[in-house]
Amino acid sequence: MPELAFSRRAALRGLGAAGLLAALTGCGVPAAYVPEDRRQGQDLSDRDRSLSFSNWPLYIDTDDEDEESRPTLAAFTERTGIEVRYTEEINDNDEFFGKVSPALMNHQTTGHDLVVVSDWMAARFVHLGWAQKMDRSAQANVARHLDPQLASPAFDEGRLHTVPWQSGITGIAYNRKALGREIKSVKDLWHPDLAGKVTLFSGLDESYSLLMQGNGADVTRWTDTDFHRMCDQVESMVKKKHVRRFTGNDYTSDLSKGDVLACQAYSGDVIQLQADNPDIEFVVPEEGAELWAESLLVPNLARHKANAEALVDHYYDPAVAAELAAAVNYVCPVPAAREVLAGSPDKETAQLAENPLIFPDDDMRKRLVVARDISSAERPSFAKRWNAIVGL
Repeated sequence: MPELAFSRRAALRGLGAAGLLAALTGCGVPAAYVPEDRRQGQDLSDRDRSLSFSNWPLYIDTDDEDEESRPTLAAFTERTGIEVRYTEEINDNDEFFGKVSPALMNHQTTGHDLVVVSDWMAARFVHLGWAQKMDRSAQANVARHLDPQLASPAFDEGRLHTVPWQSGITGIAYNRKALGREIKSVKDLWHPDLAGKVTLFSGLDESYSLLMQGNGADVTRWTDTDFHRMCDQVESMVKKKHVRRFTGNDYTSDLSKGDVLACQAYSGDVIQLQADNPDIEFVVPEEGAELWAESLLVPNLARHKANAEALVDHYYDPAVAAELAAAVNYVCPVPAAREVLAGSPDKETAQLAENPLIFPDDDMRKRLVVARDISSAERPSFAKRWNAIVGL
């Protein structure tokens, strides 16, 4: 089984990005918001055939014999002549935000042409005016193949400034053999036979949607009441010691070792866990689950915007998207890639086309929603309450 990547939807800790932003603005730093007409710098793409692309670790295809070789990037360079300086430097959303925010607040270049961040963090970039509008006239593949369910989140209607890199589902994973029964609902997590054998995500942005859905909330337009009702419920379960602990991506180890029987989980991780233990199942609960994405964006003043846009469109070619999906096993944001995988002469690769955790079927899609993000006004008080429960 490939090494599991740590959580790409990392927890909000300590001061966090929102606190950092407030601190900077309180120290005489110029107003953070950048209007659309001030975001684009001099684009050197025509004379400098290169770009800088920053991503998370273990989040791209690699050659079986050379882990430093990334076939889909090499194919892009061969086709276009554009060299890609690829770095795996994004280890935490807030950490990365803290790294680039001083430059963006002061209307300076970050040195990045293209980055991948979780959509709740992408929302922050968009709201602050720190992401450039992409030229869709130069992105025919994106226009044609982007998954309609991901095409217009509330924070970026029409996906003008962001494009999903990969997507995923936050649902429930459990060991059916060890538990001895099925889990179909979020409410099943609170059953007495799971006391002390349940973990939840520690990050507010990772946790809230699924737990609210378990209470019947419409997470596309959830309210303060929905949030505090969810917190009251979790707080009660913590006091009863029903929740073993709150985790990042280390939940995979707990589940594999049998220390927990059920947990909040990401679909992509579970595909990898199932390779070693077929008794582990992933559930999209009856009440629904969150469909999320980690998205590509071009920061303000990027020096190679057109080159970056060409790379984005490259990954929306169904053949390229299929190659990436086969490597990382997350929900593919290019549904047309399914036919490409189905036609593979390799049996294992072809079977990926039938995996609903990579290509959700119609029944599953009916239960998947894109949750509204937490606003900057809500975040301080909500994070304070959640972190007190979690112990951060």
